[in-house]
Amino acid sequence: MAIESVLSTQEMMDVTRMVTDYNKQISQGRAPQQELGKDDFLKLLITQLQYQDPTSPMENTEFIAQMTSFSTLEQMNNMAESFNQLANLLSGGEAVSALGRPVEIYDGNRVVQGTVNAVTRGDYPEVRVNGVYYPWEQVIQVFEE
Repeated sequence: MAIESVLSTQEMMDVTRMVTDYNKQISQGRAPQQELGKDDFLKLLITQLQYQDPTSPMENTEFIAQMTSFSTLEQMNNMAESFNQLANLLSGGEAVSALGRPVEIYDGNRVVQGTVNAVTRGDYPEVRVNGVYYPWEQVIQVFEE
């Protein structure tokens, strides 16, 4: 079924105007995304519901399938956020375990050696070696005492 047979001429003009306006916004400083997020999915679903043919509404199974997809996307985003938090906690734990131990740190084009005598916690832990703080990601080796 062609979209022209579902939407009236006025509705087609409204949709075309909305798409044109949106494309103008994108071209004025915002780069197009290669992936759709949950907000994009919800906008598409709302637009689909708004412009559906009242004499032939969306089937319940279609609507349920789309809502299930939206729910799955939301859960995947929540899991990704939780995994990032877990990775940050593990990274912080590793940094704390290096306290008082000799390490090697890659700093640009040189390797710094010394003993970790302080550690900052948080999303991006840092270790203090020879009086200078370095991001934990730059530590390349931790030695036994």
